[in-house]
Amino acid sequence: MNMELDDKPQIEKYNELLLDIGSTLMISGANCGRIDRNIKRIADVFGVDIESFFSFNGIILTTKMKNNPSEKATHYKRLPSHGVHFGILTETSLLSWRAVSDGLSYQEIFDEFEEIKKIKHHNRYQTLFLVALACACLCLIAGGNYIDASFSFVASFLGLFTRQEMMKRKFNLMIAMSLASFVTCLICSINVFTFMGEMPEKALATGVLYLIPGVPLVNGVIDFIEGYVTTGIARGFQAGFVLLCIAVGMAISILIFGINNF
Repeated sequence: MNMELDDKPQIEKYNELLLDIGSTLMISGANCGRIDRNIKRIADVFGVDIESFFSFNGIILTTKMKNNPSEKATHYKRLPSHGVHFGILTETSLLSWRAVSDGLSYQEIFDEFEEIKKIKHHNRYQTLFLVALACACLCLIAGGNYIDASFSFVASFLGLFTRQEMMKRKFNLMIAMSLASFVTCLICSINVFTFMGEMPEKALATGVLYLIPGVPLVNGVIDFIEGYVTTGIARGFQAGFVLLCIAVGMAISILIFGINNF
């Protein structure tokens, strides 16, 4: 730890760590209630009270010492793009409970959380294969045959690859979603147009399911129910716009092939 950080008041260190934990949980796919419970658990170990405000783009956190309420710190942190990382969510929750049960010090919590932030996602090609396999299996469950499932597999694989490449190049999320939906449906439409499979429309319907924003939709409902109305509405609107982009990509593909029985 550098000298500049060592010279900071303890309340500032507490606030910055708790804010870092909260913001990391937010961009990893946690709902606001879960974030609040996790950071309050750790705040109790530090002997501080917190007041927080969550928005979709940032978090404001005020920390006060319980034995000296006049000693306080307030910080705001702007959030980068949201994603999903259940590994970070799980390990952070376990850390918060361990902090309570084992009475971890600030430095121990700081060090462990730094390691948690380094947890990587699954291998890219492993994700591509498993997501495509899931879409193919859904096609079979929906009533398609193995040819339909094969189209769904290839289409979702290439569509997800397209989205990953677009996001890697810092394209807007909505453009990436629309193009991924278009690529997926374009490939599935070949099956619909040629009638190679028994129920080609099933491949078209299931091939884009990997794009459905399930986590934002669920978190939006949970936030709204738990009283975090602003964040809940923001998540809902984002998820709704993603669904619109998926529909746009599908519509363009369907129009190109002139499909009128979907």
